[in-house]
Amino acid sequence: MYYMFKFQNDHKYLVIKSLFFLLFAVNVANAKPAPESFADLAEKLSPSVVNISTTTVIEQKSREMPSFPPGSPFEDFFKQFDKPGNKKRRAQSLGSGFIIDETGYIITNNHVIDNAEKIMIILFDDTSFEATVVGKDPKTDVALLKIDPKETKLKAVKFGNSNMLRVGDWVMAIGNPFGFGGTVTAGIVSARGRNLSGSYDDYIQTDASINRGNSGGPLFDMDGNVVGINTAIFSQSGGSVGIGFAVSSNLAKQVTDQLKLYGRTKRGWLGVLIQEISEEIAEGLGMKTARGALVSSATEGGPAQKAGVKTGDVIIKFNDTAIKNMKELPKVVASTPVGKSVELVILRNGKELTLNVTLGELELAEKDNLIGKTSKQNVKSKEYDKLGFTAEELSEQNKSKFKLKNIDAGVVITSVKSDSSAQQAGLNPGMVIIRVGQVEVKSLNIIDDAIKNAIKQKRKALLLLVKVENGTRFVALELK
Repeated sequence: MYYMFKFQNDHKYLVIKSLFFLLFAVNVANAKPAPESFADLAEKLSPSVVNISTTTVIEQKSREMPSFPPGSPFEDFFKQFDKPGNKKRRAQSLGSGFIIDETGYIITNNHVIDNAEKIMIILFDDTSFEATVVGKDPKTDVALLKIDPKETKLKAVKFGNSNMLRVGDWVMAIGNPFGFGGTVTAGIVSARGRNLSGSYDDYIQTDASINRGNSGGPLFDMDGNVVGINTAIFSQSGGSVGIGFAVSSNLAKQVTDQLKLYGRTKRGWLGVLIQEISEEIAEGLGMKTARGALVSSATEGGPAQKAGVKTGDVIIKFNDTAIKNMKELPKVVASTPVGKSVELVILRNGKELTLNVTLGELELAEKDNLIGKTSKQNVKSKEYDKLGFTAEELSEQNKSKFKLKNIDAGVVITSVKSDSSAQQAGLNPGMVIIRVGQVEVKSLNIIDDAIKNAIKQKRKALLLLVKVENGTRFVALELK
């Protein structure tokens, strides 16, 4: 009996061991080995990468003449060196790009060709052509150029699917760093989905060396497909330190397709101002977890307001795409065709509601100055007895009243009580509250939540960051 039991267990062990090695073999087969050389790939792809030389006219203001007493001999001396009017000089810069169509379409960064008077494309064989700008998009830093290749045969490359990239995958960059054309560097994908500063950012981070002049050049995967446009580096020295960023190919392709069709971008527009939901805000809204995008205001007459979206709603799903955080919403909205009707799932007072919204066009809304424009009935005002002031959400009316310029977020203080914490701290009408604690203030609800949390945590004061005439300053208000 003992031997039978032992045999059965040995048999099970062998079966499990065999399955383990089988799974290991499958994983090894799927994993991409480190390439022995990049030479074949570089030789194949280099003819598709171009150098870009631009000439830009820069105006230099003439220096002001020093003032002298009337009749001073120095006055005539300095006049001989001064020439009236602004002086102009031509500056040249270098960048990279790549051919996406044999008819002469070339992609680069917007900052490479921005304000250029003349754009020259230099091919791999040193043949040069003057290029025209088909369209450009400063928001994603992508530009589309066109040359007439005449009888020159161009070799184009294709976009790959950047969503298929994994952290750790090999990538290769080809470009024109510091004017050294045809330079090949290689590395791995260090991170994905990086957001640097814009609402539509989708950067691939790589340690492949990227330097000045690499901007606009392609980042290739090991199949020879373009997975990114090399755009920026993080460096304190100005040279590569192993932290480079490339616009993802999926975003770049979407932008260039629109530039090719319309000469400009056409992004979907929802018409809401949104903010991140912190754990404290989620608690104040009765949410179990922090998710979605909190609507701080809806544009008057915009798509969202027409669909029934209100201030305080939380957008948790857009067109069947779950919105995990605020940064995801602008990207998914912008990538949706203008005029399309989509379902919007929101949380309102703890309940889910589904609304149908027809998207507008972001570029037209910007042209008509509709971004951030809210109706009078959406502007709220509230008195905070515990702090000693009354505040109002930003509107065109109070911006004009208090002569507020270059301020797009916060709430404005409209009155201050005598002998209150606010008055003792030096707050005055017209000051704008930008933050409360560590939370950015885009609605009065944020201040409400902050006061509730402070009382709950038995804190004696509330820390505010306010915009004053010559900058910003923190103010601690005693809770009475």
